[in-house]
Amino acid sequence: MIALRRFHERGHFDHGWLDTYHTFSFADYYDLRHMGFRSLRVINDDRIAADAGFPRHGHRDMEILTVVLDGVLAHRDSLGNGSEIRPGEIQRMTAGTGILHSEYNASKDHPLHLMQIWIQPERPGLVPGYEQKTYDTEAPLALIASREGRDGAVRINQDARVYHGRLRDGAQTALDLEPGRHVWLHVIEGDLDVNGQPLRAGDGAGLTDEPRLDLRGDAHYLIFDLA
Repeated sequence: MIALRRFHERGHFDHGWLDTYHTFSFADYYDLRHMGFRSLRVINDDRIAADAGFPRHGHRDMEILTVVLDGVLAHRDSLGNGSEIRPGEIQRMTAGTGILHSEYNASKDHPLHLMQIWIQPERPGLVPGYEQKTYDTEAPLALIASREGRDGAVRINQDARVYHGRLRDGAQTALDLEPGRHVWLHVIEGDLDVNGQPLRAGDGAGLTDEPRLDLRGDAHYLIFDLA
């Protein structure tokens, strides 16, 4: 079964310095029908103006993943981490019992485009943590986050696997799914056929009781394989 979430159905706010789309309810956008998908709570598509960003603020009890698509993100947190995240890098922050951080566009001239993902942890009260790793931006299926942290992925405290993928010029790939798993797929850009269903940039699809994902197209996407 495939349930579609079209790009124009998402929450959208343009604050001038921040142009953001929310796949699920977040901040001032609230839709009881779209509160998340399994343990996946947030998919935000953010474009941040040059020399702008989020000042120091706090989070608790959430696994926060940030994927930079264009530009450079400057991060500082209460654990003492200070880093820059670029395309081809994923950042994982375990908020746990509480963490403070700031996120800014590191450039004074160019906008920043990123995806921020929140996944509910398997239990509350975890010790806060931070991790940052690189991945292959051209791979059809690059594992970027998982409970085990295998294949170079960051480690998250949830039974979830997150893939970054890119197909070009009508290429194809497939992902076999274990029984009882649920999948959310988000198209970042381009056009993608998912099990015979055409999707375009900004579209999302929730898949349940599907044994396999068959993908074809010219697209950039994220896949969430969830318990």
